[in-house]
Amino acid sequence: MANQAASSPSSCFSNSCTYDVFLSFRGEDTRHNFTDHLYSALVQKGINTFIDDKLRRGGEISASLLKAIEKSRISIIVFSTKYAASVWCLDELNKILACKKLRQQKVWPIFYKVEPSDVRHQRGSFGEALAKHERKFKNNIHKVHRWRKALSEAANFSGWTFSDGDRHESQFIRDIVEDISAEVSYHAYLDVATYPVGIESYVGEINKLLEVGEESVRMVGIWGTGGIGKTTIAKAVYNSIVHKFDGSCFLANVRENSMPHGGLVQLQETLLIDILRVKKLKMTNIDKGVAMIKNRLSNKKVLLILDDVNQLEQLHSLARGSDWFGSGSRIIITTRDKHLLTAHQVYLIYKVKVLDYHEALELFSWNAFKRNVPPSDYVQVARCAVHYVQGLPLALTVLGSHLCGRSIDQWQASLDSYKRFSK
Repeated sequence: MANQAASSPSSCFSNSCTYDVFLSFRGEDTRHNFTDHLYSALVQKGINTFIDDKLRRGGEISASLLKAIEKSRISIIVFSTKYAASVWCLDELNKILACKKLRQQKVWPIFYKVEPSDVRHQRGSFGEALAKHERKFKNNIHKVHRWRKALSEAANFSGWTFSDGDRHESQFIRDIVEDISAEVSYHAYLDVATYPVGIESYVGEINKLLEVGEESVRMVGIWGTGGIGKTTIAKAVYNSIVHKFDGSCFLANVRENSMPHGGLVQLQETLLIDILRVKKLKMTNIDKGVAMIKNRLSNKKVLLILDDVNQLEQLHSLARGSDWFGSGSRIIITTRDKHLLTAHQVYLIYKVKVLDYHEALELFSWNAFKRNVPPSDYVQVARCAVHYVQGLPLALTVLGSHLCGRSIDQWQASLDSYKRFSK
């Protein structure tokens, strides 16, 4: 039916990182023992881990390695006896710390048979290595000073320490992998959409309203008719900023999930479990949940999405006021009811618009033909279909999927029925 399909649109909002973990280590020390075992354990756990498996001897750090650091969620630095002897490792460390500042990347050190204080103050083998670098780079002493500063900074991060006789190395590795697995699972990105057409512009506009980084607590509403894509947009926004918060929760389908008996209490429990990262928490009633949310989250910078809210009681039970949350928190509410937002004193409201014709045709084409434009013999019926559903993403997706693989005659019959039904 169709020619060779074009490549699918980038789903950058579903996963903005290529790797879960980047491993920085001194090959001569740990490549064939500790780091190799750690890498194998991480991969076995399903954690996407980058390891540079080439032995490096001097030279500048490669562009591909710099890119791998940038595209990793967590950097693990294995400080070993000869780590600081490697210019490559020290340059890698500088890049990791730059990504921590610019991209809010997690950085966790492992002190493998070295003392954290020796790394922090450049004593022992670390002091000897930096002294040699100072002699070698005496015409560029600022470079060595940057390395010293980077070592001191990284040694102050919370991490793991292993000494001979301390415990079994295998158990040490299991403990590390368990902690990393919990972090990766907690910060897993939400699935946004198979074909996120038009999403990028929405995310950019809503992030301007959110002003993440500004210290006040801010509530923002995403308002629009059913099927227009409010939830999809909220998921994409969540993925784009979640790494900047101490805790996060995406409460989906609040309208539906609050209806059963005790539904709001269960939503309160889910909110606290997700943000506080506890395995279990039991609430007996809404009032207790209100008190606990306010008490436990008032000093925590959180990202909270309340999706598909339709009653003021839901907002009062889950996010009654800005004083419930710590400085810098952001609460996003999606709803079909604009008055609900203003009644809750939410005045930063983004109205979601239908897709324009070109975006609508592209989204429909991806679902109907698995390509960004319809084949030539289907152009006319595809345009008619897009006209009927008037830019609503859900309708475009459902109709396109329904018509996928059907003949033009079947298309025409379906569209005629749709036209009669919609009158």
